[in-house]
Amino acid sequence: MPEIIKQKARAILFDRQQRLVLIKRTRPGVVPYWTTAGGSVEPEDAGVEAALHREVLEELGGRIDRVRQVLVITDELPEGLLIQHVFVARLTAADPSRRTGPEFSDPTRGTYETVALPRTDEALKSVNLLPTPLARFVEDNLRGLGALVADSYTETPRE
Repeated sequence: MPEIIKQKARAILFDRQQRLVLIKRTRPGVVPYWTTAGGSVEPEDAGVEAALHREVLEELGGRIDRVRQVLVITDELPEGLLIQHVFVARLTAADPSRRTGPEFSDPTRGTYETVALPRTDEALKSVNLLPTPLARFVEDNLRGLGALVADSYTETPRE
């Protein structure tokens, strides 16, 4: 059985307007792509969800609530397993001036642009969301994911 070598936490985020909040990555020599906030679980993190909150703060200057794990992606790498814990959450606040980390201090890493997309299939299909298993999951479950974190007054009642 391969050893787990790394765990990551990712956040499928919706803001209070029910827009999907992604990060557009533009790196030198690479076609731009979009991804969710997230990163590695560090030894000082109390757990995977604590890592998620830290990563959202670092990458978006943000705070989240209504956090629920919805997916686990397992990647078999030559050196062992990478486990990505994917959560859905509501982004309650974001302050770009509070973003921290090498992503923002090292210009050779490219840019990290926060993008809010309408919660529509068309908007989601207009971006190159990575990693692919995450993109497929979001495409298949876009409405339901947003509903998990919505305020009752933001959702249109179903008949």
